[in-house]
Amino acid sequence: MPYAENADLPPSVRQSLPEHAQDIYREAFNHAFAAHAGDPRQEEAAHRIAWGAVKRSYVKTDEGWVARGD
Repeated sequence: MPYAENADLPPSVRQSLPEHAQDIYREAFNHAFAAHAGDPRQEEAAHRIAWGAVKRSYVKTDEGWVARGD
């Protein structure tokens, strides 16, 4: 189930990630979901890949998710 906009993301994602990180998550999820068509664990794989994409640009701290420095 691809997400058309950030408002469609699961509440746990919307509540924990900043807007830009939500964009990254949504785009990675949608791409992975399409790439794993036919896989019985398609949605699970897409979520794992999306979190991996977020973690390349953001890091979780005590204050929440923050962009990684260059």
